[in-house]
Amino acid sequence: MTDILAENQNTEWKETWRDEYLKWICGFANAQGGRIYIGTKDDGTVVGIKDSKRLLEDIPNKIQNKLGIVADVNLLTKAGMEYIEIVVNPWSFPVSYNGEYHYRSGSTKQQLRGNALTNFLIAKTGLKWDAAVVSNISVNDLDKESFDIFRREALRSGRMTKDDLDIPDEELLDKLELLSDGKLKRAGVLCFYRNPEKVIGGCYVKIGKFEGSELLYQDEVHGSLLIMADRVIDLIYLKYLKAAITYYKETRVETYPFAREAVREAVFNALIHCNWADNVPVQIRIEDDAMYISNSSLLPFGWTAETLLETHASKPYNPDIARVFYRAGYIESWGRGIQKICDACKDLGAELPEYIVHGEDIMVKFTALESAKVTEKVTEKVTEKVTEKWDDVEQQIFDILIKIPEVTYMELSRKLNVSRKTVSQKIKRLKEEGAIVRIGSDKKGYWKIIDFDRNHEEETSWIK
Repeated sequence: MTDILAENQNTEWKETWRDEYLKWICGFANAQGGRIYIGTKDDGTVVGIKDSKRLLEDIPNKIQNKLGIVADVNLLTKAGMEYIEIVVNPWSFPVSYNGEYHYRSGSTKQQLRGNALTNFLIAKTGLKWDAAVVSNISVNDLDKESFDIFRREALRSGRMTKDDLDIPDEELLDKLELLSDGKLKRAGVLCFYRNPEKVIGGCYVKIGKFEGSELLYQDEVHGSLLIMADRVIDLIYLKYLKAAITYYKETRVETYPFAREAVREAVFNALIHCNWADNVPVQIRIEDDAMYISNSSLLPFGWTAETLLETHASKPYNPDIARVFYRAGYIESWGRGIQKICDACKDLGAELPEYIVHGEDIMVKFTALESAKVTEKVTEKVTEKVTEKWDDVEQQIFDILIKIPEVTYMELSRKLNVSRKTVSQKIKRLKEEGAIVRIGSDKKGYWKIIDFDRNHEEETSWIK
């Protein structure tokens, strides 16, 4: 005679058999396994069953026909009463009941839907969303600039050699494990296709500057994930933030309210771990006091927001995309990204980031360094008379010239995603307004920025 197990999350007691209990068996098979006792009360007291012989035949057949698995069905007796024990082992592949996936969690059974189902299937099959094949886009459809960015950054980081990179695009993709039977994986499309939104809607980055609940201005960065990674950080620091200026002897020191390396790492993490299937862009909300970077995703099973701040294994939501970013030198490979973010905040003297998990959304909050907060707009770098006449592109060019006086026309064209002719026209306008002058030759010179101090009206220049 077998004693009934004490009540726990792996045990169910039922007085009679009903076919709906196949859902419970499905839930056990998809979780850690368990046992169901038929002919017992909720407290485990045996009350016995009728037709035990028929049930011993029907239950195994129904389990196999409906669930496609095998479970041990045993006839037990206690005090002269018969009852049935169904022993369900955990299965390595997903088990469904009439197309539904059930999962035993604690003492309850849950039907998995949406992202919870996606995450479960990924965990069970070992297949990741970004590894699925895309049949309507070929290697010839991919973007040259995206390959140029990857080759440049991979060589600069030392993660790949020149010989590794001086190969045809298709061979490079194969080396990065982005091809399956000659077809592109989703990761390859998102990283190297100019318009991934044709495949996955919402695959872009949205940036907004807020004052309270009021949206002051915003941008959207479109393109491959590599193009987004190449442009988003510069856009944030050139257009959306202003540095506090101090001087150490003759050296000009700029301090931004948010640690650049921390923000960079957080943005790259958002691009890599985003569940793009939700069709929701990565969103960056910038305020004077804080910056929020959020992306749609799910934490690995058993993880919490606190887990992220602890030492943890690397478990990328999209491992193939993560591999591309690693080879490009954008990220580390051992789950050290969040530690790098924290270290960068400490180095700046700012508060540690806060991770907030809302269902299927993961958000990191950066608090601004109080001593580096500058509330006046970037346009106050020049006289109001000049500023009022500038359009957005002219303002962005001026901001870039402050940071990179030796920048070329082609580099400006690439950073702003406008034509070289447009850059030339805007530069001419800024020169006519007296905001900039060219020092030296076109190849070896630099742009001198003219700023009028509001108090002394003395001309100054910033030279990198």
